[in-house]
Amino acid sequence: MGRLVAATVSGADDLELAALFDPGHAGGEVVGVPISDDPDVMAAVEVVVEFTVPTVVMSNLARWHALGVHAVVGTSGFDAARLAEVGERWGDGPPNCLVVPNFSIGAVLMMRFAELAAPHFSAAEVIELHHDRKADAPSGTAAATAARIAAANPSQHRHVESVESVAGSRGGTVDSVRVHSVRLPGLLAHQEVLFGTDGELLTIRHDSTDRVSFMPGVLAGIRAVADLPGLTVGLDSVLGI
Repeated sequence: MGRLVAATVSGADDLELAALFDPGHAGGEVVGVPISDDPDVMAAVEVVVEFTVPTVVMSNLARWHALGVHAVVGTSGFDAARLAEVGERWGDGPPNCLVVPNFSIGAVLMMRFAELAAPHFSAAEVIELHHDRKADAPSGTAAATAARIAAANPSQHRHVESVESVAGSRGGTVDSVRVHSVRLPGLLAHQEVLFGTDGELLTIRHDSTDRVSFMPGVLAGIRAVADLPGLTVGLDSVLGI
């Protein structure tokens, strides 16, 4: 993702790829821009695009805020506690921070459709499927989808709540909504949202089959972040939906 984002930014007529930071690949380069192991290299930029892992993203964001640069974040692992911490640090901005569970325009629409459907069904469950190199579960997209469903319909009603004969067989719970994570070779990023009520089932599914599907959303976030107020979560306001 980092190399693809770098190449995409470099190819945009209105953007300049000014610096790259990755301690694990220092000394290399992408489209002629050297990769540094010094985070202070980002002092020269206006916007940092953060695609890392949950174990380092919070310390990185503290650095970017201290440098006074805007941040567009695609890293997973942002639960309510982490978002509250980021919001407290970044305040009303500037600089501003945009945290995006999924940069795919189709995925953003999927989450919005799920939010609209939630009040009309008794219960919902989220099944997310990702490649076997994904470091965390559930995905940020699944967690955000479940939270939005729960906010739209806090009462998830089933006639019986099944007792697990095998621990974990009913998945995890995010704000009262069940979430199931699949990790397999051959997958990229996929999600189904299942809604049920007596006599009716609705399935909303989104599939990303190539990482290029995330690039229009990344570019939209980079272009918009300077005009956002402090911390913003998701692309909805950027896309006007």
